[in-house]
Amino acid sequence: MFGIYLKRELGRRKKAALVIALGLALGIALVITVNSVSAGMTQAQDKVLKSLYGLGTDMTVTKTRSAPTSGSSGRPNFQFDANSNDSDDTQSSDRVTTQGGQALASSVVTKVAAQKGVSSVVGALTLNVTKVDGSFTQGKAQSSGGNTGNGGQGGPGGGSSGSTAAPQVQGGGANFDVNSYSVAGVDVTDQTLGPLAGSKITTGKTFTAAQTNAKVAVVSKAYAKENSLKVGKTLTISGTKYTVIGIATPDSSESTTDVYLPLKQAQTLADAKNQVTTIYVKATDSQQIDSVKAAIQKNISGTTVTTSADLAETVSGSLSTASDLATSVGKWLSIAVLVAAFLVAALLTSSAVSRRVREFGTLKALGWPSRRVTRQVVGESIVNGLLGGALGIGLGLAAAYTVTAISPKLTAQLGNTGGGGAGGPGGGGGPGRQATQNTMEIALSAPVSMTTIALAVGLAVTGGLIAGAMGGWRASRMRPADALRSVS
Repeated sequence: MFGIYLKRELGRRKKAALVIALGLALGIALVITVNSVSAGMTQAQDKVLKSLYGLGTDMTVTKTRSAPTSGSSGRPNFQFDANSNDSDDTQSSDRVTTQGGQALASSVVTKVAAQKGVSSVVGALTLNVTKVDGSFTQGKAQSSGGNTGNGGQGGPGGGSSGSTAAPQVQGGGANFDVNSYSVAGVDVTDQTLGPLAGSKITTGKTFTAAQTNAKVAVVSKAYAKENSLKVGKTLTISGTKYTVIGIATPDSSESTTDVYLPLKQAQTLADAKNQVTTIYVKATDSQQIDSVKAAIQKNISGTTVTTSADLAETVSGSLSTASDLATSVGKWLSIAVLVAAFLVAALLTSSAVSRRVREFGTLKALGWPSRRVTRQVVGESIVNGLLGGALGIGLGLAAAYTVTAISPKLTAQLGNTGGGGAGGPGGGGGPGRQATQNTMEIALSAPVSMTTIALAVGLAVTGGLIAGAMGGWRASRMRPADALRSVS
């Protein structure tokens, strides 16, 4: 009897049922859209952090670089002599300097690993290589663009070359190029942490545990394309030839490192034996990250500990702005619209019950108790709510699909956290690349999870119950005499 009567009444009041369902549908669709976009922005922020930290890294340990000493220009000088007896002199020179924070002794890695709550630790050395080559005619040419040093190599005390200066030529002509790229020394015995952890090898292979001091290299996909490098070819850095064994493609965004070498080889290039610039740390439990950070800062003086939360605070740009809007304005807006939809559904249901005075009064006169009339109204409202939920899920999925299909581009500007290089603790890159690395483009998606769908169904049932409760309360107050008065 309940089902037959329910079907008949809903069929008679299709327009009213559709209006109530559409009101609920709009509120539910907005909730789905806001939740899915928020989830997409969370994923985008995770991509930004992973590109800097690498997979599985909870924090990094660095040391803030000391200010340049008096009398030091803080910029490397390249001196080229062109023989006056020669009409043309082609020369080339590499300048290798440590990038990011001041170098730490490798023994600090062991100290960090001994702290309570630390699961695994690796050290890495980030370098910047500035390469100058070209032709010189009758005179001297000097180019400066980083730290002062002797010869073609810089030690760990050298600073990051912040910009590439124009060449200065004296007494002759010059035609040469200045190019910079970043190099990361990787602990080949544990590649689950560190600079290479955020990339996957798409061509060739990665390092083996036995290649701790082998003259082999893995290069990023972008750097390989730019310099026509393939697996098997050689790359020369400061006179040392390295065989390319793999091409690495970052899991997200652009790579902040161009060339990866075994840690010992990178230390040799920079004359930084048993030194690292960044220590990557993984905690045993995500709940212990803050306590591990505090322990390292307390027990190992002079270090800067940066967690992913610290790094997230330095991310700005349209991604950060849009995320804030979705978290604050978007969620409050969806709640307001949802509450309004529930209220409208309740008022429309109550109004519909008021127009059915004769019907409900007659049913009570025939012996229907108030609870049966209330159950009938609530049943109709729940069906309307489920219909609105189905429409809302459809609209929400369509909106989320549209956002994903369009994939609007959001920018993330990456600030410094104290001890790291460009773009954060794991950052690298030469002076010519830092500006682009500090600004990343992320394509926004709007994934819809089963949790969001379940939430939508729950909201639909809740809306139906609220509307049914209002309508049922109104119907329960009717008396058989109300039906007689409505006839007259």
